[in-house]
Amino acid sequence: MLTRAIAGRTCLTELAAFAVHCGLACVFPVAIFGALAALRVVPHRYDLMLVVCLAVQVWMVKAGLETRDEAIVITLFHLLGLAMELHKVRIGSWAYPEEAWTKVSGVPLYSGFMYASVASFMCQAWRRLQLRFDGWPARGAALAIAALLYANFMTNHWIHDLRWPLVFATFVVFRKTDVRFTAWKRERRMPMMLAFFLIALFVWFGEQIGTYLGAWRYPSQMTAWHPVDVGKLSSWFCLVIVSLVLVGELKRVSSPRVQLTRAAA
Repeated sequence: MLTRAIAGRTCLTELAAFAVHCGLACVFPVAIFGALAALRVVPHRYDLMLVVCLAVQVWMVKAGLETRDEAIVITLFHLLGLAMELHKVRIGSWAYPEEAWTKVSGVPLYSGFMYASVASFMCQAWRRLQLRFDGWPARGAALAIAALLYANFMTNHWIHDLRWPLVFATFVVFRKTDVRFTAWKRERRMPMMLAFFLIALFVWFGEQIGTYLGAWRYPSQMTAWHPVDVGKLSSWFCLVIVSLVLVGELKRVSSPRVQLTRAAA
């Protein structure tokens, strides 16, 4: 009984430590949500959001919460996200209904930072949880999956949506991949596909908050807010795969200490 009690307390301690690390990794997303809530009734809120996002990024680098290499990664995600926003808003997938001076083709420039906040979380969690990967696929295969998933986001309104065949291909490519992390004292292991799903679930919950606060709106939410359909989870799952593959490969290029161990042939 004593052994079980000790084991139970250890598991709870690890779980609490994991939650704390993940919470601390959410500095940028929390700042975005906090600003959206605080500025909810302020005119030209989207313009102020751009100022807030830029200020938080500068502060995170100056405070040592983010390295310059990570800031470059986050900038890349801002640009990729902004490109997707321009396309999706143009075809009517969602909209930014509020007035703003910093809008381009209906898209406020701060919107790319919402994608960048996902990358920020990954970079922060990578360091805080001491992430290591076993069985990481060949660079060409990993980047091909990421590129095809991103391309599908941009073309699925013109040609057949290929997300499910691509998700299956991701299962094949990452079937031998595990992520190792340390929340407390003991290193733990998790299948990569499960990690993709859990992060996507976390982002989907964040989407509920974002749409409720008016960060953007889907067509069905224009008259009254309602929770985002669970079907959107598959989109976030694909986006998380793109994000983590790019973060991993960019980290490997920038730092020889990054451990992405190749799978055995």
